[in-house]
Amino acid sequence: MFFLLSACGARALKILIIGGTGLVGSAVVQELIRRNADVRLLVRDAKAAVPSAVEFIVGDLLDPPAVDRAMAGAEKLYLLNAVTPDELTQGLIAFDLAKRRKFVQVVYHSVFRVQDFLDVPHFASKFAIECALRHFDVPWTILRPNYFFQNDAALRDSLTVAGIYPQPLGDTGISAVDVRDIAEAAAITLTTDGHDGKTYNLNGPALISGPKAAAIWGAMLGRTVRYGGHDMDAFETAMRNHAPAWSAFDIRMMYQGYLERGFAAEANDVETLTALLGHAPRTYEAFVRETTHSWKT
Repeated sequence: MFFLLSACGARALKILIIGGTGLVGSAVVQELIRRNADVRLLVRDAKAAVPSAVEFIVGDLLDPPAVDRAMAGAEKLYLLNAVTPDELTQGLIAFDLAKRRKFVQVVYHSVFRVQDFLDVPHFASKFAIECALRHFDVPWTILRPNYFFQNDAALRDSLTVAGIYPQPLGDTGISAVDVRDIAEAAAITLTTDGHDGKTYNLNGPALISGPKAAAIWGAMLGRTVRYGGHDMDAFETAMRNHAPAWSAFDIRMMYQGYLERGFAAEANDVETLTALLGHAPRTYEAFVRETTHSWKT
């Protein structure tokens, strides 16, 4: 059972959000606003899209004095640092400064099965940061989400024009999860007690394979959609057309890991997430239905 921090009249602790303007982070911020949390964002750009009621400080994770200023007066940290070549350095700077300031909680956004994908650069960075959290005397909570449903919202042209589902998910499939469930889980762990030292695998309720995803999109769009397959050399080459070469390789290794090792939920993951959220995780079918409806309207 989880207890609201305000239930006993305790003051709301200021939460510094790192990564609060991206796909997941902005959803986390909205969930915290709904819970009347005291939120501050660290942003790289003064013109970043930040809710009007939220305090923000401009700074860069590679500038420790700026990060330290952002932490002044805060007591909790939500750390979702971007996938970059220096992701490990950025994450450890934020963690080390939170440790120095004796934060009462660090909630770290990692990734599912991180320990099994150490050949994937951004997984390896996250695993190293997890190890630092576990090693030192700072209260921590680790969130390990699977692939996001919302990644597929960017596939509109491929799905609606070419009739192809291009993500190389393979035939076995992965336990993809809705960003809204990740955001709720993050907000709950930041605003209720009982999460210190916990690691939560955030997985959806069903396996989504490449062919299954194509069939779901085809049914919702009312047209034929086929799975594009999983030729990883071709996938990496295509990725380099709109991402740096290092990023294309990193993402290729991630998908290749899905194919080789699987990315299915572990026993009791869905039940644990259901208990944490207070409702069943959202389904991929519901996400596709909402997304295709928004495209049509």
